Amino acid sequence: MPSLGPNRANWTIGPGTTPVQVHFLGSVPIVESEWQRYKHVFMTGDADHLLPSDLPVTLLGPDGHPVADAGHALPAEAALTTALAGLITARRLNDQAYALVRQGRLAVYPSSHGQEACQVAAAQVLADGDWLFPTYRDTVAVVGRGVDPVEALTLLKGDWHCGWDPYEHRVAPHATPLATQLPHAVGVAHAARLRGEPTVVMALCGDGGTSEGDFHEALNFAAVLRAPVVFLIQNNEYAISVPLARQTAAPSLAHKGIGYGIPGARVDGNDVAALLAVLGAAVTKARAGEGPQLVEAHTYRMQAHTNADDATRYRAAADVEAWVARDPITRLTAHLALPPDELADLHAQAERVAEHVRDGLNRDVEPVPADLFAHVYAAPTPQLREQAAQLADELDREGALR
Repeated sequence: MPSLGPNRANWTIGPGTTPVQVHFLGSVPIVESEWQRYKHVFMTGDADHLLPSDLPVTLLGPDGHPVADAGHALPAEAALTTALAGLITARRLNDQAYALVRQGRLAVYPSSHGQEACQVAAAQVLADGDWLFPTYRDTVAVVGRGVDPVEALTLLKGDWHCGWDPYEHRVAPHATPLATQLPHAVGVAHAARLRGEPTVVMALCGDGGTSEGDFHEALNFAAVLRAPVVFLIQNNEYAISVPLARQTAAPSLAHKGIGYGIPGARVDGNDVAALLAVLGAAVTKARAGEGPQLVEAHTYRMQAHTNADDATRYRAAADVEAWVARDPITRLTAHLALPPDELADLHAQAERVAEHVRDGLNRDVEPVPADLFAHVYAAPTPQLREQAAQLADELDREGALR
């Protein structure tokens, strides 16, 4: 009978050391070769290297002064200047989108005001061939990967499930259900690895997502398959109105990787320098074949969950005020101390993005009913063709009656 064998130092999938082509994973040859490739890799005997640090990594204090860290160096000034440009644009995009909700041009907007550093860094550390899997709150990261901000807001306007071509930008659609994008991200990473591609996948989720089964399933699959995926948890302290203490009793969310054999790391989510360093290191490890990485970014959701939420019902204004001094933009601005004209240029660039968003979302788009059936399957099923024909007939009869 096919067996994994009792000797953990010499895993086999057949009697003795003879591989078999049929086992509980099926008969796909590539699966067989994967098992043979890792037959000498056994479960971790010493879990110390999986443990995250006691405190989140910080490289810039709230006042912008460098903080020494033995494991991570401060990124180069050019990378930090690029990040500051991204942060300023991100803040302006967040504020503009919130205003467009009040004007009725967006149906809803989950703002990332205050936690923009997580998303700017997540996009910046990826290579062109890498993939990003965002949540509904990660519009800034989507735009950071080159997606037109008007297209990035299409879902939140209510026009489409996704306003951009995921394959062109290597950015998956916004995921509104919590954590459902994480198993998909693992699948893309595993497929790329099987094809021998150097792709790394950045999979984003919030603290609330770690309470979902999809999160745990994704971590387990990623670890077993040694998929090159980096899980970034943006711990902003609240899942809508549920505080973190009501979700988990773990020492930190980064500790959740230990049970799956995934090393965890903790980082100050309002320090873009630390994020670039920690996420950059995680991407490098994943690309080098060291398997999945888990990073928890400690940040705070400065605004309500969405425009439909009243955050004053479950948290005090003093709690929010305490995080103002830790703002990622003021921190990095103080550190770089750019000349006033250069800083003004960055703000002007952000304003041009906001103007582009206003113009794009203030245009009314005439929907094409037939598009309902255009992106369901690669090849339309008989049922879809029947439904499309039925809709076309109804529209023709409706037009004839006018």
